[in-house]
Amino acid sequence: MKSPNRAAVSPASAAPTTLSAPGELTISFPDNRYASALFGQYDQNLARVERSLGVVCHALGNQVTIKGPPDVCERARHVLQMLYDRIKLGQPISMGDIDGAIQEGLLQGVLFPASADGAAEKAPFEQIATRKRGPVRARNATQNAYIRALKKHELVFAEGPAGTGKTWLAVGYAVSLLEQGVVERLILSRPAVEAGERLGFLPGDMRDKVDPYLRPIFDALADFMDPRLVERGMQTGMIEVAPLAFMRGRTLSNACVLLDEAQNAASMQMKMFLTRLGENSRMIITGDPTQIDLPHGQRSGLSEAIGLLSGLEGIGHVVFQEGDVVRHDLVRRIVGAYEGAARRAREIAGADFSSGAGRPA
Repeated sequence: MKSPNRAAVSPASAAPTTLSAPGELTISFPDNRYASALFGQYDQNLARVERSLGVVCHALGNQVTIKGPPDVCERARHVLQMLYDRIKLGQPISMGDIDGAIQEGLLQGVLFPASADGAAEKAPFEQIATRKRGPVRARNATQNAYIRALKKHELVFAEGPAGTGKTWLAVGYAVSLLEQGVVERLILSRPAVEAGERLGFLPGDMRDKVDPYLRPIFDALADFMDPRLVERGMQTGMIEVAPLAFMRGRTLSNACVLLDEAQNAASMQMKMFLTRLGENSRMIITGDPTQIDLPHGQRSGLSEAIGLLSGLEGIGHVVFQEGDVVRHDLVRRIVGAYEGAARRAREIAGADFSSGAGRPA
């Protein structure tokens, strides 16, 4: 018979856990160095867990006591154990990693079905891994669905606001396919449309003109690959970063092809790009339908393609929302303010039309 004040037996890798009192749980971590990294400077990581889950955490040495509703204490324990295991593997943790672990903890017992003994299935979030960065785990449910879609489908559309990780995860997944030998080339592209500018009026030759515009893709590549390998890959043709117009007339076989900022591709450009897909290739298309820089009246090829192709076999479609932003907390609030203003404008326009104000006399 189990002792009434002792938690259920944990896996060998788990930290010892005791239930000191109802709504109070104490965890002991074996290594003081890892525990210190887990708690963060001035216990800032524990403070993040407290604010997000609504518990109280108190650290003393290599132990942390969690107080709150029993089910929430267990979620907090799961979050801390998950982060501790990553630190043991030599992976540094950031506030974004903590938020991702919290999101995963919140889903335990909510989205995952219970097993025969009533315990929630602890299905971990999906991850991708590259040689330079190591494992990168999804930070929220939408990113989790996105990585699953990338692994399952040959063509994936991802739409949503800036800062949700659409492009970054797509580049990371593409690099992982290249390193595993699943594909032979990476082809990363963007439409040559810049808000408020025209490339023809910018100084320099074509590379000088397009390199700054394609810089976000280079930045993402640098996160997942050694810059020297990126440069060598571009010289050999293994990695190609080019404007969308350069894709015309080509068949892209044995490659992972990414089109970023696809909301700025016109309808015919999108059709041209989609039909470049060759044998043993994967295609990822990302964009934000609220940030279209096309000339007024010109329809975005991204919106049209999603409407026509969503639901077809072999095609995945993931929609990110304001709450999925994983940059600085302030970015999430900024995106929310702009999206709220856009919603109010649409509601006012709809009300005016319904009342007859928008109808011709």
